Amino acid sequence: MIHIFKDKKPTLEEAQSLVDGYVEMVRSPIHGDIQSRVDGEGLMKGLDYDKEASETYGTGIVGDVVVLKGDARWD
Repeated sequence: MIHIFKDKKPTLEEAQSLVDGYVEMVRSPIHGDIQSRVDGEGLMKGLDYDKEASETYGTGIVGDVVVLKGDARWD
């Protein structure tokens, strides 16, 4: 599942809750203006491949992803 934030930054706790784990940034090779956060242990946990998120953001993603755009980006 893709969770998109545009105007309000989620807290670390909110992001961790949405990905169900520790958040790690994944850079998109096709969208340099966004930040994607995923479960940093998703591969070790055997989370399912997220085809929609992977195709949308141009990189392999497993599990849920938190996408931060505009004012929602973390510094």
